[in-house]
Amino acid sequence: MHPVFLATGLCWAVAYVLIIRQGFADRTYGMPIVALCANLSWEFIFSVVRPVEADAQRIGNFLWLAFDVVIAYTFLRFGRREFPKLSKPVFYGGFAGTLVLSYLAVDLLCREFENGLGNYAGFADNLMMSGLFVAMLISRGDLRGQSVAIAALKFVGTICASVGYWQYGRTNPHSALFMYLYFGNGILDFVYLSAVVYLRTRIRNRAGAVPAQRAAQTVAQPTT
Repeated sequence: MHPVFLATGLCWAVAYVLIIRQGFADRTYGMPIVALCANLSWEFIFSVVRPVEADAQRIGNFLWLAFDVVIAYTFLRFGRREFPKLSKPVFYGGFAGTLVLSYLAVDLLCREFENGLGNYAGFADNLMMSGLFVAMLISRGDLRGQSVAIAALKFVGTICASVGYWQYGRTNPHSALFMYLYFGNGILDFVYLSAVVYLRTRIRNRAGAVPAQRAAQTVAQPTT
């Protein structure tokens, strides 16, 4: 396997580990549910149902699948807090239904456009995931389940995947659709990283302003 693809796998694997750690620390989930279900589907298909030929890629797919299973656990364990209006049957049934629909969508997309291979579906999944991470950050308005390190690793992994497939991909790597996916993924991941950095800066500035305000109020109080 070319080093650029190894870098992709390493960046995304570490990002998954950090998502898991942050999820347990904040008692929430760190990956949008639709993206999670699409990831689980893609990884299950290409590690179990139609495993890829390359040993390193197959091992990577199994590793990502294992990490995503743990992320799915954090969603099922803590996710109801993010959807307080949903009953238990609706919440868990919604997850199961989303997973089934995602699996069918990924599998049919691969069969329709690439004779069962997963390059188009993989990059399309990443584009959707990148957009959903931005939406999750906006929806929450804080960094629960997220961090600058996660965003940075996701961004670097995406760039490595795009450059690697553009250089060494076997299925139309220079097509207009792939060019759109390369740039779309990179732009959205950069937007997400920038937004996370901006929000972290605001949170830190806000936290630092509180002690300063209290100290100013204490100094301003008249002495007796």
